[in-house]
Amino acid sequence: MKKLHALIAATLASAGLAFALAPAAYAADPPKAEAKKTELMDINSASEKDLMTLKGIGDARAKAIIKGRPYKGKNELVDKKIVPQAVYDDIKDQIIAKQK
Repeated sequence: MKKLHALIAATLASAGLAFALAPAAYAADPPKAEAKKTELMDINSASEKDLMTLKGIGDARAKAIIKGRPYKGKNELVDKKIVPQAVYDDIKDQIIAKQK
């Protein structure tokens, strides 16, 4: 039984030593993936085709967005009843209303 304990202790010790000698990649936390920065879509200049890539924006709403230009703020899409609040909530983090 003492031999078994000694064998286990030796195995654990050698495993610890192997870890200590391992490349730094094993000891360090893996690098975190950088968040992909997406450029905001300007509702004052985006094409109909680009607007239609937004969730809840089809042909009719894209045309209505273009017709209602210029916008002082992106919230005007709801204020002017161009898109419902639920659609706006889905896209608000993807759009901007740049001023010229």
